[in-house]
Parts: sequence; structure tokens; C-alpha cells
Amino acid sequence: MRYFLTLSYRGTRYAGWQVQPNAPSVQATLEAALSTILRCKIEITGCGRTDAGVHARYYVAHFDSEAILPPTFLNGLNSLLPNDIAVHEIRPVSPEAHARFDAYERSYEYVVSLRKDPFSTETAWHYPLYKRLDFDKMQEVAALLTNYSAFFPFCKTDSGLEHYACEMKTAFWQQRPEQHQWIFHITANRFLRGMVRLIVGACVQVGRGQLHVEDVKKALDEQKPLKKSLSVPPEGLFLTDVKYPF
Repeated sequence: MRYFLTLSYRGTRYAGWQVQPNAPSVQATLEAALSTILRCKIEITGCGRTDAGVHARYYVAHFDSEAILPPTFLNGLNSLLPNDIAVHEIRPVSPEAHARFDAYERSYEYVVSLRKDPFSTETAWHYPLYKRLDFDKMQEVAALLTNYSAFFPFCKTDSGLEHYACEMKTAFWQQRPEQHQWIFHITANRFLRGMVRLIVGACVQVGRGQLHVEDVKKALDEQKPLKKSLSVPPEGLFLTDVKYPF
């Protein structure tokens, strides 16, 4: 039987989703808990990688097991997991269903905190000089993205990808004055390595006058690196949604 599970996690103390040889990961922690409760070795396939320190409000993974899971399974599994990982649902799916390859849409948010907040130091990027940023210019950069289908300027070097194509659905900035935050929202069918953090970095650089909107447009037109590249810190990034056709 193949099972899909949905979970959320705070990525602060993990080296990302993917199993790492010498560092804790969300995948390894979850596999250990499942293997303990099911009394056999369990391997999990996730909907994608997240980098070290990046969070997920909504993440999907699958695993195979011959066991019929009892109604108490979810509570038992969560009791074995640390407080920064929570599984919300487990459901049986067809044996061909795949958490990664069947996902057709993914959404991220990046949170910028406009004031020092002791309760969001691990879940937002504090940017105290935000008054020097031109929010409208940052919005212009975001609006550019849906006009393109390839995003080489926003991929970490040495990623080893065959192509840089992404179907961009939405990209925009939102102001939340009551929470003293600016939120970047982005949705696409897939994302390149480090893509969202590099896009947010480009928006910030344009906002503070270190780049121009035309520089970003030229880099996308020519599919070449930006003359200045900024990858913002991981703590502000959240995977927020993954969609499937079933």
C-alpha cells in the first residue's frame, strides 16, 4: 500500500528536507519515526527539496508499507516526532501516485520583517532599512516574472540541471502593515535550486537602487546571470502549498 502524508516543519535546525550524511534532515527524522512505529525500514519520497533553514507550512511525501494503519497511527507517529515536525494527514493512494512527479503546482512565501521581533527571528528576515526600499520597483520585478518561461539568472551555479524552464503562475509582493511584514508570493509548476531566495534578492537590490528593473529584464531576456546577485537568508522562506491532479 502506498500512503501520502501531509506535514509541516520548522526547518531551523535541519540541513533541509533531503537526507544528509553528517547533518540532521527532516526526511531522516521522519523515516526514523515511521520505521520505529511500523517496525521495518521505511523510505520516504518528498515532493521536493528544501534548503537548510527553510520551512514548510504544507509539504507532501509518500511511503510504501504492507501494514494497514490503525486510526491511532497519526497520533502515535506525532508522539515520536520532535516539536518542529508535525504530520497532519495520512491517506492511502494508488501504487502509481508519486509525491514529487505528480505535483503540478507549488507555492512559496518569503517573509520580510520590518521591525525587530523576538518571536520571528527564525521565521522571517529582519530588514531594518526597509524605508530605503522602493516597494513599487520591487513589485515591478515580480510582475516581470510571469512573462518568462526560463529562469537561468535565478538558479544557483553548478546545479547540474538539463533545463531552466518553469511555468510561472503568479509572483507578487504583499504589504501587511498590521504585522509589520512584507510577503513575497510565488507559484509555479517547479522551482530551480535557490530560485525564490535569488528572486527576492533581486527585488531587494532593485528596491534599494543597486540594480534596475531593466537589468533584471535583460538577464531574463538573454538567460544570463545578473551583474549583482543576492541570495536572501533561508529563515524567511516557506513552502506553502503543493497541488495534485487527484
